Amino acid sequence: MTISSDDDLDRLKEIGRIVANTLEAMGTAIEPGMTTGELDEFGRGLLERAGATPAPELCYGFPGATYISVNEEIAHGVPGDRRIAAGDLVNIDVSAQKNGIFADTGASFSVPPVSKAIERLCRDGRRAMWTGIRQIGANKPLSGIGKAIGAFARRNRYTLVQNLASHGVGRALHEEPTEIATWPVQSDRRIMNEGLVFTVEPFLSLGAEWAEDGGEAGDAWTLFSSPRAPTVQYEHTVIATRRGPLVVTLPG
Repeated sequence: MTISSDDDLDRLKEIGRIVANTLEAMGTAIEPGMTTGELDEFGRGLLERAGATPAPELCYGFPGATYISVNEEIAHGVPGDRRIAAGDLVNIDVSAQKNGIFADTGASFSVPPVSKAIERLCRDGRRAMWTGIRQIGANKPLSGIGKAIGAFARRNRYTLVQNLASHGVGRALHEEPTEIATWPVQSDRRIMNEGLVFTVEPFLSLGAEWAEDGGEAGDAWTLFSSPRAPTVQYEHTVIATRRGPLVVTLPG
């Protein structure tokens, strides 16, 4: 989506605020003993009371309102009977539609007590995302995002999952530009036009480089770290403007 009017911008800001507030509330609500299904139903209620429709169900028939992934699961986890325990790493991905416009956000939350390494991974996951966001602006190269995040990861001795990319969003949950790498790619020559709307969502890890399905033992949705290693994802929906990035998925 490219923002072409004040109405577009207002609607995007509204759904961005809704998904951001939902994500923040879900993260605060996490406690040992609750199931991922209970957490998902809490999020569903928040979205629906705000007049928003959960995007995973709407677009893909996903069996839940939000993606909730725990530990070895790193994306598209199906909410259900799994109980969250102390020491877990829980990723929540919230996307929704209102008035024909979609926004997408996500974050990883550690459930205390956790090791210093996990605390640092969560802190640096956010730093990696913001390192990429700072590269956004009208007429700048899309590849600058992945190059900056890649340099951050190398400097701090992390790996990046290289088959889960950022993407355009707005009039659909996934749209052009597709496959925006959050790792270094030299061949991408695309330029951000003014008003372009897309996500920035690096997957920073203590060793994983790929996401894979669960094979015959898995479901049709959940992706796992490969090789198995603690992995975090942080995500914002952002607009490229002449003044730089405009983040629309901040709570408020």
